[in-house]
Amino acid sequence: MITKMTHVNIYVLNQDSALDFYTNKFGLKVIMDVPMGKDTRWLTVGTPEQPGFEINLTPITEDMFSKETAEALRDLVKKGTFGVGVFTCNDVYATYEELKAKGVEFTKPPTKEFYGTEALFKDDSGNWFSLAQLV
Repeated sequence: MITKMTHVNIYVLNQDSALDFYTNKFGLKVIMDVPMGKDTRWLTVGTPEQPGFEINLTPITEDMFSKETAEALRDLVKKGTFGVGVFTCNDVYATYEELKAKGVEFTKPPTKEFYGTEALFKDDSGNWFSLAQLV
C-alpha cells in the first residue's frame, strides 16, 4: 500500500542557478547534493516545516532524454509552460513582499480567490507556481 509521496521532480535549465534561486531567493534548504553522472547531481531542496518531502531540481540532459526531446523540453520550460505546484504560507502578503524584494518574479500579485489568497511566481527556469494562503 502506498503511504506517502516523498519526492517531486522539477525540471530546471541549470542546477547551479536553480540552487541559488530555491535557497537564496526562495528560502528553501538543501537536503541532498550528491554528484551523479556526467555534469549532474542529485540535488534536492525542501522546507524545514515539511520533513520527509524533497523537491528534485533535475537538469534536462541528453543522458535522460534524446537530443530532440531534451531540446523540446528545455524550450517548453523556458516558455513557462509548466505550472508545477502550490507553496503555502501563513501570510501571503508579507511573503510576497519578502520574495519580491529578493528578486523573485511574480506574474500575479496576491489576489483573493475562493480557496484563499494566491500570488503566482516563476522560478529562474520559467516554471510557475502558486504561493497561497489557504482559507
